[in-house]
Amino acid sequence: MKAIVHHRYGGPDELALADIPVPEPGKGEVRVRVLACAVNLSDWEYLTGSPFYARMVGGLRRPKRSVLGSDIVGVIDRLGPGVTGFEPGQRIMGDFVMTRGGFAEYACVSADHMIEAPDDLSDEVAACLPQAGGIAVWGTRDLAAGANVLINGAGGGSGTMALQLAKAAGAWVTAVDNKGKIGWLSSLGADAVIDFRETDFTETGERWDRVLDMVATRGPARIARALAPGGSYRAVGGEVGVLLSLLSANPLYRLRDKSLGMLLVPSGRDLTARVARMAVEGRIVPHLEDVLPLSAVPDALRRTGAGEVRGKLVILP
Repeated sequence: MKAIVHHRYGGPDELALADIPVPEPGKGEVRVRVLACAVNLSDWEYLTGSPFYARMVGGLRRPKRSVLGSDIVGVIDRLGPGVTGFEPGQRIMGDFVMTRGGFAEYACVSADHMIEAPDDLSDEVAACLPQAGGIAVWGTRDLAAGANVLINGAGGGSGTMALQLAKAAGAWVTAVDNKGKIGWLSSLGADAVIDFRETDFTETGERWDRVLDMVATRGPARIARALAPGGSYRAVGGEVGVLLSLLSANPLYRLRDKSLGMLLVPSGRDLTARVARMAVEGRIVPHLEDVLPLSAVPDALRRTGAGEVRGKLVILP
């Protein structure tokens, strides 16, 4: 089968289109013929081996798995031992970030992490939802009407869906991203926009009730001054040192009625089913910038790592 593979950590130059054996499903797995697979920032992290937590999961010195791609939509081709509740021919979707394999014609995935894809969702839309939609839903849960919210990295897949959900909850939303996305984010409904290259949101003097940060780059003191009393900051990812500093400082800032931490998104079929249901109901709509062939994966990952993508890119093997 055709697949995009890499055997060393590095940039897009480490990726190559290759013929590799069709995988066989192990216990609790199914094999799917991949219909669509979204590109995520986590794919860039597993490609480069940075931040360090990508190596802790993906292999310290070299990648344990040669094929990236985790938000997979596919048709079941074969059941592995012990799989019940599914059958060949079913169209499924899921977030398989721990095993990956979606940038290929076939992939073996855990049955415990997949759901049947709703008929009302196209392959391309369904592929945008599991990981990015899960982050957006979890990061905006329990928002009160009138809350002052900042989304740092608002122009990506998770950010654009979080913007939708925050606005639907009645929040006032500040969207932070690069200059090329500022006008576009305003058109999506952001109440205020900030070009991060020109302005550091922690130095504006404004205070937010919730900050959702797609990539943490600031330490606790800077973040805390951007939070209103009772405010919370949650980072989706970032360098390990920055994340540890935020976590270690949280007890101190709790005493000041501010909360610093990571967004711990529960993976699995329950959240995927919730996001898919919301998409069917029209409550969440991914912004799909482009649909690309398998050969375009290296450039798609380069653009994702550089923060150039507006919303999502999807690969159709």
